Amino acid sequence: MFLRRDRAMTGVMIMLDVAFYAGRTGTVNAADIAQRAGLVRRGIEPLLQMLSRSSLLESVRGPRGGYRLGRPRRDISIAEIVSTVVNTDPEADDGSSGDLYQKVLDPFWREEDEAITARLREVTLDDLVRKAETAGLRRPLTEPITFSI
Repeated sequence: MFLRRDRAMTGVMIMLDVAFYAGRTGTVNAADIAQRAGLVRRGIEPLLQMLSRSSLLESVRGPRGGYRLGRPRRDISIAEIVSTVVNTDPEADDGSSGDLYQKVLDPFWREEDEAITARLREVTLDDLVRKAETAGLRRPLTEPITFSI
């Protein structure tokens, strides 16, 4: 997991953006998520699809479509998000196979990953949304629906 930190952080950023700006009932579109996170939209699309397939996000079609949380934010741990976006190929070979790797480095990294994962299980998306609010971040006011004929 640690070696795929950027992917993990991007997955958490996507989920936090949806939780903060859309909540459980509203939606946000991929372009807005990418813009706020300073990412390229086509770069986050595969992660959005993974998060949707895992039911962490729901994809909503239509003119007001986008993404919303698949479950209440208090029920989504950061470890679950990271696991979804990082463990796409758990059998992937990292290339190292020598004695130092097998007997020292691999066990060391596994222990560190377990410690990090245990901490991430304790933190929910709701905890991060509260941190964002405490940091003074504000959601945009919802625009009234207007119709033109």
